[in-house]
Amino acid sequence: MERVAHVLGEACVRLHLADPLVCREITELFRNDVIRALQESVLWPSEACGLLVGPTCGHFDIYAPWNVSLPRVPKPPVKPPTPPKLGSPQNRILFLTDIHWDAEYSEGSLIDCKLPLCCRNDSGRASWKHTGAGYWGTYGKCDLPLRTIENLLQNLAKSGPWDWVYWTGDIPAHNVWSQTRSQQLNELITITRLIRKYLGPNVTVYPAVGNHESTPVNSFPPPFVHGNRSSSWLYDTMAEEWAPWLPKDALETIRRGGFYTAEVQRGLRVVSLNMNFCARENYWLLVNSTDPADQLQWLIHILQESENKGEKVHIIGHIPPGLCLSNWSWNYYHIVNRYESTITGQFFGHTHVDEFQMFYDEDTLTRPLSVAFIAPSVTTYINLNPGYRVYYVDGNYPGSSRMVLDHETFILNLTLANNQPSKPDPNPSWTLLYRASKAYGLSTLFPSDMDALIKLMKNDDRVFQRFWYLFHKGHVSKPCADTCKTSLICLLHSGRYDLISQCGVLHGDKHSVRKTIC
Repeated sequence: MERVAHVLGEACVRLHLADPLVCREITELFRNDVIRALQESVLWPSEACGLLVGPTCGHFDIYAPWNVSLPRVPKPPVKPPTPPKLGSPQNRILFLTDIHWDAEYSEGSLIDCKLPLCCRNDSGRASWKHTGAGYWGTYGKCDLPLRTIENLLQNLAKSGPWDWVYWTGDIPAHNVWSQTRSQQLNELITITRLIRKYLGPNVTVYPAVGNHESTPVNSFPPPFVHGNRSSSWLYDTMAEEWAPWLPKDALETIRRGGFYTAEVQRGLRVVSLNMNFCARENYWLLVNSTDPADQLQWLIHILQESENKGEKVHIIGHIPPGLCLSNWSWNYYHIVNRYESTITGQFFGHTHVDEFQMFYDEDTLTRPLSVAFIAPSVTTYINLNPGYRVYYVDGNYPGSSRMVLDHETFILNLTLANNQPSKPDPNPSWTLLYRASKAYGLSTLFPSDMDALIKLMKNDDRVFQRFWYLFHKGHVSKPCADTCKTSLICLLHSGRYDLISQCGVLHGDKHSVRKTIC
């Protein structure tokens, strides 16, 4: 183990993959788990590389193709959703994702440092030539200080009432080379308790597990891994901290695999998936990537029960399904197709930007049947304003579609917050960046509406450039035209990984960035 770790650390240094300190610390952090996963794996080196890096490195097919088993129950006839009558009840849902609290954030520190994460105690101090990290946060390779997160929660308490909250993970910062289990648990506990404190005991929060909750980052062994290498240290704490929000049976499946289901209201159920079991970066999938934890088979069981009862289901998770391992993504797409009348909302985070992924009928890939909404991050990483999302969903009444009707995105404008007029604003305001219906002229956000929006963006560049501005939460650094535009529009079409792989330049650039930074 010592020799393998040393070779990997030196390779990282000599290939200039990261700063020497980061190379050696991250090698030490990942060493035991990665080598154990490789020892238990049955993959050839080229297959392992194909799984972890992609087709440019090797071909991975030892587990392919694998299929989930659907019940032999005919799919009910599909009835296109109709907009609710004027005055029908709506639910107002707060959505938080990718908080990324950096306990080492330091005002006045270097924004552009040599490490993967800056604005920290060890980043160095800014000189008169360079602007230092701002009080409330900073545009750059930086996460957020706790005061900004508390300020957000204080403002959210005033902006209620909230019917409920979806919270899709990624609590710790991006200092992935120097994290410990005790630090990860402290950050999980701190943020969970702050959310409960500010939103109050009467607001139910439905969390999902992010890829940064574990250490090493992305390390989520399936349930057949026991002992100290298992994820029980993380899942047990989640179950304890989230117990005030969730039913007892949900806590049991969290302890087993980090996923659960719960009834939100009569007629509406939420399913929270652990998307780390589909992630290319989770090296434990080298051991077995075929529906680890039997999560998809469990999902099918829940969806079939809901279909039988006439329930509608919202699915929440961290990593969007189109960014998952190809076979997992294909099976998930297949499930969404089968249960399109039951799944009325999909909500994800992870990419830090404001986007969505479409699902179409499997036969022709032309009839839109579902949308995975991907909300922007609370954190600034990288070069963004802090933000959060509010969803308006068809409400609690007989015959409700429970589908997304509209959404709003709010931001903290850091330029104003940090310089008001020459010092930080002591009480900065989180302001409405846009409301989707107004920005794009839509009456609802049904799948057919979002498909029509993509077609409009193709033909009307003014609409696309508005989307590009909002995509970055109102802080754009580079224009997007030509291949950038066609690739991004391709990504919006692609709720399935094999479709994303056809998106050209952006797949080779932007998608790989998402895989590594998020």
